[in-house]
Amino acid sequence: MMKFENTLEFAKKTDKENPLISYRNDFYIPVLNDKETIYFAGNGIGLQPKGVQDYVLDELENWASYGFVGMDSGHNPWVDFYKKFSQRLAPILGALPDEIVVMDQLTANLHFLLASFYRPETGRKKIIIDWKAFPSAVYAIQSQMQMAGVTLEENLIEVDPREDEHYSRSEDIIEAIEKAGNELAMVVLSGVNYYSGHVLDIKSITDAAHKVGAYSGWDLAHAVGNIPMQLHDWNVDFAVWCSYKYLNGGPGAIGGLYVHEKHYSGGKPLPRLAGLFGSDVKAGYQFKEDFIPLKGAAGWQLSMPPVLSLAVLSASLELFESAGFENLVAGGRDLSGYLVFILKGILNSTQAKPFEFVTSLKDENHGCQISINLGPDGKHKLDMLRNNRILITGFADHTVRIAPVPLYNTFEEVFLFGKILEHILIAH
Repeated sequence: MMKFENTLEFAKKTDKENPLISYRNDFYIPVLNDKETIYFAGNGIGLQPKGVQDYVLDELENWASYGFVGMDSGHNPWVDFYKKFSQRLAPILGALPDEIVVMDQLTANLHFLLASFYRPETGRKKIIIDWKAFPSAVYAIQSQMQMAGVTLEENLIEVDPREDEHYSRSEDIIEAIEKAGNELAMVVLSGVNYYSGHVLDIKSITDAAHKVGAYSGWDLAHAVGNIPMQLHDWNVDFAVWCSYKYLNGGPGAIGGLYVHEKHYSGGKPLPRLAGLFGSDVKAGYQFKEDFIPLKGAAGWQLSMPPVLSLAVLSASLELFESAGFENLVAGGRDLSGYLVFILKGILNSTQAKPFEFVTSLKDENHGCQISINLGPDGKHKLDMLRNNRILITGFADHTVRIAPVPLYNTFEEVFLFGKILEHILIAH
C-alpha cells in the first residue's frame, strides 16, 4: 500500500512515477478564466477523449460516402457496429460477451429488463432498493409495479441507513432479503450509490437473493469503469448502466444491459418488449410475424443503435484497452486513497469539525468517489471551490462528490484541492 505524504513534492513525484500519467494528454481538460480546471466530476460527465472527433468524423464520412449502403458495406458496417462493444466491455463488467449489449439508455434499459423479470402474478411482488437509489431508477421500478397493479406501500422496500450513516449496508440489505423471503421478487440496487459513493457487496447480496428464490438486478451507472466486477461468476441476473460517466461516452451517451446466460441458454425465451434489432436477422429482414430473439443480451434490442454515439464510446474504450482496466482500478484506488488521506488531514488540523464524511472510508466500500457534507453553508463553500476552478458536483443538503479519475486526474490536483478546501474552511 502506498505511503502518503501531505506535500506538493510527494504529489509531483508520485505523478512522475505514475504509469497512467500520459493518458491525461489524451483528454480535453475544461478551462475557466484561461486556466485548466481541477475536474473531479467524472462521476457525473466524463471528459472528452481527443480521439473522439476523428472517430465521429469517420462515421460522418461513411454516411456521406455510402448513404444507406453503409448499413452493410464499407470498413465499418453500421448494422453490426454494436457487436464490437460486447467483447470490449467484457473485462470491465466481468461478463461473457454474449451477456452484454450496448443499447438505448439506462432507465429505458431498466424498464426493458423489469418487463422481463418482474412477474408479480407468481406471488412474488416485493422489490428491495437501497437508500437514496437514483430517482430515475426508482421511478422505473415504481411505474412497473403500478402498471402490474402492485401497491408500493406494501411491496417496495427501501433499506435505510443506520444512525449517523449515509448509505445502506450490505448486511442490512441481506437481512431485509431474508425477512421478505418467498414474497421477494428481486433486489434492484446500486453497485455504487450515486450520492454516497458506497459500494455494495454484489456477490453476497446476489447469493442471498437467490437463496430465497429472488432475482438480483443492478444499476451500475456509477460502477462501470470505476470498480472491478465479476457479474457472470457472481451469478447476477441482470444489470444496466450508462456510458457518460467513467466510460467517457459523452452527454446522453448510449447505455447498456447485461443478462446472465442462464436466462437465454436453452428453454423458452423470457418475455420481453421486442423490436427488429433484437430479432434473428434472417427472420427480421424477411418480416416474419413471429419474433425470434437473437441469442444473448442482444435479443433485448429494439432499434438500430446510434452510430455516432457508438463512435464516441469507441474512442474512450480504446484508451481503457491501452491502459488496462486492472491498472485503472489500481490507479483509482491510489487517487481516492490519497484524497481520503488529505481530507483526514484537514479534519485533524482544525479544532472545529468543518465537514463530515458521507462515504464509508474502507477501501472495499468506495471507488473513485468520496462524498463529504460541508455543513449549513455548504453551497457557499461549493461556490468558493468553483471560483477556484475546482469542478465537483453537489446537492441541496450540502453534500458534495469528489471523484478523481485515474485516466486524467493527478495527485498534484488532489493535493491542491485539499489546500484550497482547507483555506475555504478556515476563512468561512
